[in-house]
Amino acid sequence: KDARIALNALEMATLATPPDADGKRHISLPTIEDAVQHRALRYDKAGEQHYDIISALHKSLRGSDPDASLYWLVRMLEAGEDPLYIARRLVRFASEDVGMADPQALVVAMAAQQAVHFIGMPEGNLALAEAVVYLATAPKSNSLYQAYSRVQKEIKYGSSESVPLHLRNPVTPLMKDIGYGKGYKYAHDYPEHFVEQQNLPDSLQGRRYYTPSDQGYEKQIMARLKAWWA
Repeated sequence: KDARIALNALEMATLATPPDADGKRHISLPTIEDAVQHRALRYDKAGEQHYDIISALHKSLRGSDPDASLYWLVRMLEAGEDPLYIARRLVRFASEDVGMADPQALVVAMAAQQAVHFIGMPEGNLALAEAVVYLATAPKSNSLYQAYSRVQKEIKYGSSESVPLHLRNPVTPLMKDIGYGKGYKYAHDYPEHFVEQQNLPDSLQGRRYYTPSDQGYEKQIMARLKAWWA
């Protein structure tokens, strides 16, 4: 990464130096230092602009704008941003803002991360670009994020109910004698491999944490859940 930054600075210094009468460019150390400083001013990885641009990328992805998303991605990469940092943000976005509307989004984001890790940069830049375009043009849903937040809140405010006996695994004869596993219905023994039974603790029966949206693959999920749990 440092070598790439140095090469970029050298290129900037070369472009900033006019050729002499023989067409040669004489690059001085001060010119290179100025180029490095100019580059640092354009993008400070530890400063405000770092967070502004990653925020712009995230919001452009959420806004389904592939052109703006690519612009902010390339801005970061060309400034020397850690590509794995970007990849991690794309993985998070795939789950948080696309989610079950297109489960393949997470696969694509993880594949981009693996590609960057495997072949490095700059060759890995197109893998990140591919992931960015895929995520920007994918159907959006935050229902998975909302579902997790609902359960998290439930647990935070005191819900730590016992596991119903029929869901417990009777690993010893004594456990079986006191009712572990008793009455459990094995779904594969029923038509369409589904059977309605209690899976939440008694006090939480009827809770609905996950509500699919009407976007993308979640339409199929919604129809399936209605057929099972109507």
